[in-house]
Amino acid sequence: MAIQRSGRIHVVAEARTPQLLPSGVLGMLIFVFAELMLFGGMISAFTILKSAAAVWPPPGQPRLPFEQTGINTLLLMASGAMLVFTRRLFQRDRAKARIPLAIAMGLGAAFIALQGVEWVALLRQGLTLTSSSLGSFFYLIIGLHALHAAVALGVLGHAWLRLQRGWLASSQLATAEVLWYFVVGVWPLLYLVVYR
Repeated sequence: MAIQRSGRIHVVAEARTPQLLPSGVLGMLIFVFAELMLFGGMISAFTILKSAAAVWPPPGQPRLPFEQTGINTLLLMASGAMLVFTRRLFQRDRAKARIPLAIAMGLGAAFIALQGVEWVALLRQGLTLTSSSLGSFFYLIIGLHALHAAVALGVLGHAWLRLQRGWLASSQLATAEVLWYFVVGVWPLLYLVVYR
């Protein structure tokens, strides 16, 4: 704010109270909370259906690849760990944070790609959206997670580009982190409930 007195301009620093939480982070937290409710509802419905079934998986439907997906789960967890490392480097030397952020994105992309390979194999074995209640819930729940992972990967990619150009603010990285940690954090629950 500038104040003009007797022909001279005096620049006065505007008093700002520090934000407790950046707007982007707060908005992303609200979004994540809503998505947690969505996933909670779907998991509840799936659990009720599964517990009421006499035989699971339904006859003629393949078992979900628990062990194979366990390895894929480790990739996603490693991606989350690399993002933690990214934040630590970002606070000390922003330029060096590009490498762990790229690794986190690569691990996330590998997770999504391997989920796609898994889906193709399950489709070949007869698990489709309309083949059974297992197929319907599997593709709904796991597909919605895959969609969130792809979008979050795009957000991380945008953050990486901004970091590459030197334009990434700490609050922007934090906003991307919240979304990616949601994707990473909700997956173990989905994995244990749906794949077992």
